[in-house]
Amino acid sequence: MTQVLVAAGSNVEPEHHLAAAMRDLAQAFPGARFSTAYRNAAVGFDGDDFLNLVVAFDTTVGPDAIVAELHRIEARCGRGRDAPKWAPRSMDLDLLLYGDLVGEGPGYRLPRPDLLRRAYMLGPASQLAPAMRHPVEGCRLGELWARFDRDAHPLTPVQLPAP
Repeated sequence: MTQVLVAAGSNVEPEHHLAAAMRDLAQAFPGARFSTAYRNAAVGFDGDDFLNLVVAFDTTVGPDAIVAELHRIEARCGRGRDAPKWAPRSMDLDLLLYGDLVGEGPGYRLPRPDLLRRAYMLGPASQLAPAMRHPVEGCRLGELWARFDRDAHPLTPVQLPAP
């Protein structure tokens, strides 16, 4: 089994779309665990705030199949594959870590480079898997989060219903 971390975010009807994605993720990946959800400002464009969280699960499914399932869930939430990169999102699901795998595949790079720069990814990831090592940095996620400049990237916890 391999431990996997996936980021989920939305700024278009975010409570509705995150709840739907959480249900789909829990069904697709049994045993999925969800971090606290956080509200944060849009990054890279002017837009409504995002709600973000991270999901962790153990699987024997490979990263290509996981990314394909993430794309299916995004589509069910109304996101097309041709959506602009820096724009509002009904759902954005990103594979952050797949165990200690370092590499690339169709539509993903592992570990996800943004993980170390985005509070809304690293904070929730460290909540779920503080002892998991970043395969390039060699440090535990909890250590990386402890060193992160949280004041420059504020997150506001938001209560969402459990899937």
